[in-house]
Amino acid sequence: MTTAPHPDGPQHGPSGAAGAPVLSTPVTERVLAPDLARGMMLLLIALAHVPWFIYDAPAGLAPLHPADGNLADRIAQAATLIFVDARTYTMFGFLFAYGVVQMHTRQIARGTSPEEAGRLLRTRHLWMILFGAVHALLLWHGDIIGTYGLIGLIMVPLFLNRSDRTLKIWVFILLGAGALITIGPALAAGAEAAASAADFQRMSIAETGYLASAAIRLPTWVLGLFSGVAGLALPTAFLIGMLAARHRLLDDPSRHLPLLRRIALVGIPIGWIAGAVQALQHIGVLDLPYNAAISAVHLYTGIFTGVGYAALFGLIAHGIATRGAQRALPVRALAALGRRSLSGYVAQSLVWGPVLAAWGLGLGAYLSSWSAVLVAVAAWMATVAGALLLDRAGRRGPAETLLRNLTYRRMTRR
Repeated sequence: MTTAPHPDGPQHGPSGAAGAPVLSTPVTERVLAPDLARGMMLLLIALAHVPWFIYDAPAGLAPLHPADGNLADRIAQAATLIFVDARTYTMFGFLFAYGVVQMHTRQIARGTSPEEAGRLLRTRHLWMILFGAVHALLLWHGDIIGTYGLIGLIMVPLFLNRSDRTLKIWVFILLGAGALITIGPALAAGAEAAASAADFQRMSIAETGYLASAAIRLPTWVLGLFSGVAGLALPTAFLIGMLAARHRLLDDPSRHLPLLRRIALVGIPIGWIAGAVQALQHIGVLDLPYNAAISAVHLYTGIFTGVGYAALFGLIAHGIATRGAQRALPVRALAALGRRSLSGYVAQSLVWGPVLAAWGLGLGAYLSSWSAVLVAVAAWMATVAGALLLDRAGRRGPAETLLRNLTYRRMTRR
């Protein structure tokens, strides 16, 4: 599944009238760690997406990465497989759940009834699904916004008010079921499965006609919408994020340093090791059987690395706060993009589709793995600069503003 950020979740906001829903949080009152993580992860999302648009190159053993390449290409492919692929979308699933719990907690604390708070979340998640459908139809079939919305629509009523013990039990259940669903069928799949999957994912990108590509994009997105839930990686990360938010792991990292260190030191290497095996297999250093199973393990371990990345950013945020470096330009810029992660995510699609896809300028046909990395970094840096300008002007991102207005519109009228 593709990686992508979710709309920002509220943190700690101003008081509202008793019983009335409280509007989303002023950017000056947000917690640093989640925003810092979202801002940095948008770079990894760009790095994960851009190989999809090298649409003229035959895919290798690792899905969507070219089979051939020079030394620089191989380094880029290996680094992406180890550190990026299948890692960022689970981290954002964790952060999405974290924001959902904060949003609900804040509404209840300000006097909103549980029914009204639940209705607010449901409205927001329905709009996210529609956002994802429009995004997919117009630009990018790999959209993840709708998948997060669907997961929120399903998981919030089932688990928001359940006990910690229940959530922990279900995390282990989903981890076990996810392993069976992800890895089990892959043991029977051949090497040709990865190539056919890559061809399917690139169909809309390689289509030269825009309307024809849109006709392919939307059904492809619908399949991804439900497979993102059925694969159980995102629902698992969602439950872990709910648990973390209840105990304020990222709101107050100084109180949870030992736990955050354990999560980062255990979770991140699990995925990196699996990614290294996948990378060595892809570039031809290893020749192992069951390549599809290796790819499945690589995908599955993204759960652990994604959560580990979130914990790592909690530690980084604590270090920044300890040094009093919150106003340093790199920190402000990353946090500004993190507060506008939905806008930053959609802005990337304005590069991938119109510039790289065959139905646009078709420049993806001229890319190799290493040059695609440069395009991804350049696109991300442009969104960082744009977010910083908006931050200095005291303005939210356009996508966040639209989602906020649609979500709170009915409540504001009342």
